[in-house]
Amino acid sequence: MMTEPDKQNNLRFFLLLIPAAYVSYLFHELGHWSGGELLGNEMAYSLNYAWPKSGSYVHSGDAVLAGMGGPAFSIIQSLIALLIIEKYHTLYAYPFAFFPMFSRYFSLLLGGFEKQDEAQIALMLGVWKYLAALVVLVILTAIVARCSSRLGIGLQKNMYVITGSTVCQLLVIGTYKLFPV
Repeated sequence: MMTEPDKQNNLRFFLLLIPAAYVSYLFHELGHWSGGELLGNEMAYSLNYAWPKSGSYVHSGDAVLAGMGGPAFSIIQSLIALLIIEKYHTLYAYPFAFFPMFSRYFSLLLGGFEKQDEAQIALMLGVWKYLAALVVLVILTAIVARCSSRLGIGLQKNMYVITGSTVCQLLVIGTYKLFPV
């Protein structure tokens, strides 16, 4: 039987998925923005998109490097959460490790694969179209597996986390559909 403090901790944990979703999207887009800016492009970004303000990149190769920034920052976010979990053994860092992985799976499987960063990166590099997606997903999944193992989070709890993450993903999508930039 679940005690009242356990229920409160579960509620806090699941409510933390909401800011984790928004932070994950913003941090992912910050990766694109940072990549473009570091390459000398004046960039803008919103909740679900980053772009050169001029409409095109200064150099043709800048698009692939700026494109890599989003997935790279998603991996960095998950790694930071993993380090926090390793050091402090806190459940509250888990949503920040989990959501970037969930978001990439969700986007790649349900958001139109060809429109996603990883597919565009592979296309620009001239490699197998699933290669970048597989690399990103394997890394993110490995990080989440380590976090789950370290915290003792099993399949059943992760199924609840997936359900909560789906709701949060839809909140983020609704936000940028209602307030487009």
